[in-house]
Amino acid sequence: MGAAGPASADHQPKALDVVTINGGRPSSLPTQIPTTIEGISGAQIEDRINATDSEDALKYFPSLNVRKRYIGDYDHAVLASRASGTGNSARSLVYADGILLSNLLGNGASYTPRWGLVSPEEIERVDVLYGPFSAAYPGNSAGAVVDYQTRMPTRFEAHLKLSAFGQQYRQYGSDARFIGRQGSAAIGDRQGAWSWWVDVSRLDSKGQPIAFANRLVSGGGKAGGVPVTGALADKNPANQDWLILGASNQIDTLQDHAKVKLAYDVSPTLRASYTLGWWKNQVTRTADSYLRDAAGDPVYQGTVNIGGKSYVLQPSDFAPSIGALEHLMHGFSLKNHARGVFDWEVAASLYDYAKDQVRTPKNAVPDARTNGDGKLTDMGGSGWNTLALKGIWRPDGMAGAHIVDFGLQRDGAKLRTRVLSNGDWINAGGGAPFATFNGDTSLLSLYGQDSWRINALWKATLGARLERWQAFNGQVSNAVSPAPLRFGERAETSWSPKAALAYRAGDEWTLKASAGRAVRNPTAAELFQGTIENGKINNTDPLLRAEKSWTGELTAERALRAGSLRATLFHEDTRDALYSQALTAQVSTIQNVGKIRTTGLELAYQADEVLVHGLSLSNSLTYADSRIVSNDALPASVGKRQPRVPQWRATLLASYHVGDKWTGSFGARYSGKQYNTLDNSDPHGATYTGSSTYLVADVRLRYRIDNQWTASVGIDNLNNAKYWAYHPYSQRTLLAELKFDL
Repeated sequence: MGAAGPASADHQPKALDVVTINGGRPSSLPTQIPTTIEGISGAQIEDRINATDSEDALKYFPSLNVRKRYIGDYDHAVLASRASGTGNSARSLVYADGILLSNLLGNGASYTPRWGLVSPEEIERVDVLYGPFSAAYPGNSAGAVVDYQTRMPTRFEAHLKLSAFGQQYRQYGSDARFIGRQGSAAIGDRQGAWSWWVDVSRLDSKGQPIAFANRLVSGGGKAGGVPVTGALADKNPANQDWLILGASNQIDTLQDHAKVKLAYDVSPTLRASYTLGWWKNQVTRTADSYLRDAAGDPVYQGTVNIGGKSYVLQPSDFAPSIGALEHLMHGFSLKNHARGVFDWEVAASLYDYAKDQVRTPKNAVPDARTNGDGKLTDMGGSGWNTLALKGIWRPDGMAGAHIVDFGLQRDGAKLRTRVLSNGDWINAGGGAPFATFNGDTSLLSLYGQDSWRINALWKATLGARLERWQAFNGQVSNAVSPAPLRFGERAETSWSPKAALAYRAGDEWTLKASAGRAVRNPTAAELFQGTIENGKINNTDPLLRAEKSWTGELTAERALRAGSLRATLFHEDTRDALYSQALTAQVSTIQNVGKIRTTGLELAYQADEVLVHGLSLSNSLTYADSRIVSNDALPASVGKRQPRVPQWRATLLASYHVGDKWTGSFGARYSGKQYNTLDNSDPHGATYTGSSTYLVADVRLRYRIDNQWTASVGIDNLNNAKYWAYHPYSQRTLLAELKFDL
């Protein structure tokens, strides 16, 4: 990983090389903008990282963290960046070959990027643009823009990979082994003007329990209930005494992925491309009560007596669930890449929740085999689409001083959620209406930016983005009021200027400054919520404002003989940040936080051939002071730290090659103290629903048997750390892989 200008061979002024990313084909991000971009090639990922999911490619990037709780985590793996925590999924953008993977239907743990539409084996490279410094991206780029480029063959090739993994998980009363396996295959070729690629994979993963039923000791009744044993005493994040009653959300997920990519060269400079992606997930969540009655049988429901106090077990404490998901992705582009005076591209994409159903029982049952009343949550019909018309104008050709990017874009999102009650929670295809949450958003954008090479020493970029945001078709209903009640339509216009400047201070040093504004509009799930009381929608804010961020960074970058050293000072002011806050003692809803201010320093170093032949190092250290400056909804939060943004973060990735056969790598990831609450009232992070500090080490050993066969073994969380981000992460996990390449 790295971003650096190459060292000069003499003392003459040279053209300003702001960003050079090593490995693989060139980045598709706007590298002509003098700002921070980091990247890693697919070959480096395979060589150095235990990558079971596509998000693992980001493990050791500076200032980034993906909240991946277990292998195959499909609904909570949120990307965090410098000034955004793992609760803010809508403050970053993830693309694959220009197709939007970020789920902007909502914001938070349930709206994570669709990582499953990219398999680790098809990755050609991954690049990250830090901050909202390119006019080509909407305001969701406030944190970072991640761009995956996947393989497209230039000749016939085929690949096969088999892997297995497992962990011995011990937490509270749970002590069990959770294992999984994974297989993938790919084949592709180029014949004349045609090229094609087919990639398939299957993941069968059994994750550890990620939730635990609990009760505050102070909430117990005076008497009554069935006497039980097995409850475990613990402290909650607020340091209050509570009892852990059992484990739930032990997830067994079976995920299938398939992708077909076609490309046709209409002419030497004009290419048409089409991508079809398919992802299917069959998931079962089970529970395990620690409570035992006098006969030694597990207890899942009713009123229990623990230590002379009574507690009522709710159905949600140990309820299993069954999920059946099938998503489709389409992408099309027609791109002229003559690299002359004018290039252009037309690109469109569609992401469709073809099927998305989750079933839960009314009453707690130990597994997903006991039938009865329940609910079906159906998000079928949800999805998003994009359309972009882009141009690049070089007034004087490739050798000219100016590169002008401009474009017109439309992004649309459609949220459709139906909840039905029925008497057969396992099999029923319908039922009586229980609740509805629907709504649409659209963003129409016009942008332009000019990257101007002033002379051999100076380069500047100026740009702006004009956006027209709309929210419409919002409606909610419930069992009492089955006829949907509609929200009013919203429309707002905003603009976001961008600027960057770079100066080559010598043969080895480059100084850069960047500034940009980002407007992150509310998502459909944030806008169209609430309860119905007396025929009216309550407990929501119909005038929810967009987040508005001003971000800047100053960078000093030194080009080394075989690497780079970078120091970046960054600052962000965000007004009207969108967070869930208490509206009443019983109800929380999305509200605006007046202002959040973040200032920090990021150090990044990357080099090959360090001290000895074959040793590569990549490491980073980030300090961020992120504070809530004003918040009328919760004055107690003023002066407190922004949730899920730790003061200190660090990464290290060292790899050592022995000849052309062996590669050993060692990685480490550190995160300092963080909070889940706006008022920082959860100081005890090392517990369920807390956020803890952590230091995690990973190792990998790879052996190239011959030109076709490669074997690898690795351990994630080598030191078996027990750490939390509301839910527990995986403990020590052993991985083994066997790969064939033709």
